Amino acid sequence: MPTGSTGSAARGGPAVPGRLMAAEMAEQPAVLRRLLTEGAPRIQEVARQIAARRPRFVQLTARGTSDNAALYAKYLLEILVGKPCGLTSMSVTTAYGAAQDLTGCLVITVSQSGGSPDLVASTTAAREAGAITLAVTNNADSPLARAAEFHIDVLAGPERALPATKTYTAELLALYLFAEGLRGVDGAAAAAGLPELAERVLARQDEVRQLAARYRFAERMVLTSRGFGYPTAKEAALKLMETSYIPALSYSGADLLHGPLAMVDNVFPVIAIVTDGRGGQALQPVLDRLKDRGADLVVVGPPAQVAAASAGFALPTDGVPEELQPILEIMPLQLLAYEVTLARGQDPDAPRALAKVTETR
Repeated sequence: MPTGSTGSAARGGPAVPGRLMAAEMAEQPAVLRRLLTEGAPRIQEVARQIAARRPRFVQLTARGTSDNAALYAKYLLEILVGKPCGLTSMSVTTAYGAAQDLTGCLVITVSQSGGSPDLVASTTAAREAGAITLAVTNNADSPLARAAEFHIDVLAGPERALPATKTYTAELLALYLFAEGLRGVDGAAAAAGLPELAERVLARQDEVRQLAARYRFAERMVLTSRGFGYPTAKEAALKLMETSYIPALSYSGADLLHGPLAMVDNVFPVIAIVTDGRGGQALQPVLDRLKDRGADLVVVGPPAQVAAASAGFALPTDGVPEELQPILEIMPLQLLAYEVTLARGQDPDAPRALAKVTETR
């Protein structure tokens, strides 16, 4: 369990850096269980009602961490459900006021707080343009939840730390359950083992703390993956940047080979998220090129891949469908951001210049 979840602050003493983030990371197994037991039936019903409307394609709308969850949903809906998907540009509506015909389109807006004005405005405009609208939030009473025709509550409970952790993994699971529901499958059965596996991953914080020592003085780093793991690379980079302020660049493995590989050398830290499945297989040529360049390569993924790298964190992927592995993949990387930030003498609970609800327009 993250060690910052207890201490003098819990006894009324001075605040412990990272206390809130640590506590919320530790809540993730319980949040996943709650979503599987209490949330799954409602998600299944929402999916059934939307499937009956036979949407032709899907647009996904989000910002920040939720944008990475939306990217994960894009892979789910295109691979599992066979629906073409796009990530929306909200300025088309909020800045340019462009009119669209969204008849037959499912617009899914993902937001932890459901309070950002541009998300609400974009969802309202989509509904007026004929779209089926679905809000996925952690706040059933939010303006976004009220603006959409359908709503899914990710049931993560209040999140007070600025870096989103438990709401992200809850969004991933909720979106997975919804995607499976669209095609008439009960996704809760395949995901039933996730809470226990999450507990096992989070219990290995000492391993992550050792990894964090590699990055205490890092000036930059790259994260890469392919397929279902790519949203994990983007979310991990965001967590590292917003907590430790290390410039962290995230690339699809294919895009990394199209130019950015030139900046990698034998002192350049690279974290590769290797999903156990087709995405990991597609990433293998990229891993080989990184090794050829002598990169300081850390792998998060199956034990065999970790053993072949400079270092890493082996995930319990046996029997876990590839599309569910991102829920586990991000957890050691959340811990890494937390531990690197503490090692650099900063407080991951309070990143500078950030607010919990970002009100973009």
